[in-house]
Amino acid sequence: MIKFIRNNSLSVVFLLLFLLAIAGQFFTGMSEHNKDRTEDGEVPLSAGEYLHSGHFIQATFENWESEFLQMALFVILTIFLYQKGSSESKTFEGDEEVDREPDPNREGAPWPVRKGGWILALYKHSLSIALLVLFILSFTLHLYGSLKDENEHLAGKGLPPESMSKYITESRFWFESFQNWQSEFLSVFAIVVLSVFLRQKGSPQSKPVDAPDDETGE
Repeated sequence: MIKFIRNNSLSVVFLLLFLLAIAGQFFTGMSEHNKDRTEDGEVPLSAGEYLHSGHFIQATFENWESEFLQMALFVILTIFLYQKGSSESKTFEGDEEVDREPDPNREGAPWPVRKGGWILALYKHSLSIALLVLFILSFTLHLYGSLKDENEHLAGKGLPPESMSKYITESRFWFESFQNWQSEFLSVFAIVVLSVFLRQKGSPQSKPVDAPDDETGE
């Protein structure tokens, strides 16, 4: 167990942080939502009811959507776009290890590499494909949750519900998306540019402390 935790400590810590954060979001979100419902003369929701509410679904997946979009674009754009001096960029001179064709005879090569053909073709792009699929799923669930939340508000006012086709053209859903997308793009811009001039000893996201500012990569 100790060896497992050491070998996977980064993912374990971030998973625990995620669970703590989403628990905090759930309980504070339920409290805030029930406060609004009480003020509107509606019955507060139980924890089970809130879990399936549009308010919780929308708030959760609008954030996941922006995260997976940011990561997918970063993985794809760093294939052919560069930033001189940044640890997040490939070097300008020649090909790097990540650019070479996979060797099926390499010891420990993953099964898709040894299999070859269309399986290998998919595997070559599996990271970006997975992130784009997660973005699409999160985008869809965000849309579903946002529409559900809107219709729950309309029902409380005795108004008819909106259709999906109409709601997706309105400003609320896209405002929710853009306010998250812009923050993700800004954070990527910040790490790409700041890693040119600033350092963090011991972090693979930083160049060596004594590396020149114009040295790209590690």
